[in-house]
Amino acid sequence: MKNKKIAAIIQARMGSTRLPGKILMDIAGRPMLWQVVNRIRNCDMVNEIVVASTIESKDDAVEDFCGKNGINCFRGSEDDVLDRYYQAASINNADVVVRITADCPLIDPGTVDKVLSEYLSKCDEYDGASNVIERTYPRGLDTEVFSFPALAKIWAAAKKEHEREHVTVYFYEHPEEFNMFSVKNNKDLSSFRWTVDEDTDLAMVRKVYEYFSSRKNKFSIFDITAFIEKHPDVKMLNENVEQKKVFQMKGVKNEIL
Repeated sequence: MKNKKIAAIIQARMGSTRLPGKILMDIAGRPMLWQVVNRIRNCDMVNEIVVASTIESKDDAVEDFCGKNGINCFRGSEDDVLDRYYQAASINNADVVVRITADCPLIDPGTVDKVLSEYLSKCDEYDGASNVIERTYPRGLDTEVFSFPALAKIWAAAKKEHEREHVTVYFYEHPEEFNMFSVKNNKDLSSFRWTVDEDTDLAMVRKVYEYFSSRKNKFSIFDITAFIEKHPDVKMLNENVEQKKVFQMKGVKNEIL
C-alpha cells in the first residue's frame, strides 16, 4: 500500500439531536471542528483531510467555516451517510479511508496512526481495521480504517436504512464477506468518555483543553489519561452520560452505535 492516498474523512453536521450545533461550539477559543481537524493534521500517516457535511441549509455554516479555514469540505446526504463517505472518498481519490467524527475533539493522532499502521501491515489479509470492535480505548478516540474498494463494495451492497445511516455497519454484520482487524490498547481505558454529546461532555473536554493550553493541541492519550487520573472530578463531570443506543452490531463487543 505504499504511495497510497490516505484520507481522513470527518463526518460533521449541525443537526445533533442532543446538542445542536455542537461541532462549531467553542473549545479553547476555537470551534470544536477546528480542534478535530487540527489534531488529525498531527497524524504522520494521513495525507488528506475531508470534512463530510450535508446539503441541508443548516450545514451552510460548516461549509463557510471550512472555506474560511482552508479545509476541504464535501456536502452530501444527511441520512445516507454511507453515500456521503463514498462520494467524498471517490471525489478525493482516496485509496484508504479513515473514519472520524467531528464530536471527538480529543481524537488522538498517535492512536489514528496506530490503527492505520496495523491495517497497512495486514492489508493483504484484511479489508479494514478498527479500535471499536472490542473497546479498549476511551469513547471519543474511535478510529475505523478501510480500503476504498471495500467501501465501494458496501456502498453498492447496503440496502437497509441502518446500513446507510451508519457507515461501517455492513462490514461488521457480514463477516463472511469482510475481514476486519481489531486494534486494542495495551491498557483498558474503555471507561473513559471523551466524546461530546451533551453539555457535561463539553465541560469535561474544555477542562482538558484548559489544562493543556500551553501545548498548542499537542497532547496525547497518555497525557489526558494521566491528567484525568489525577483529577477524578473531571471524569465525574460526564461519567453518567449514556451513549445513544441505536442497536448492537453483530461481531462487535460492548459497542452500541
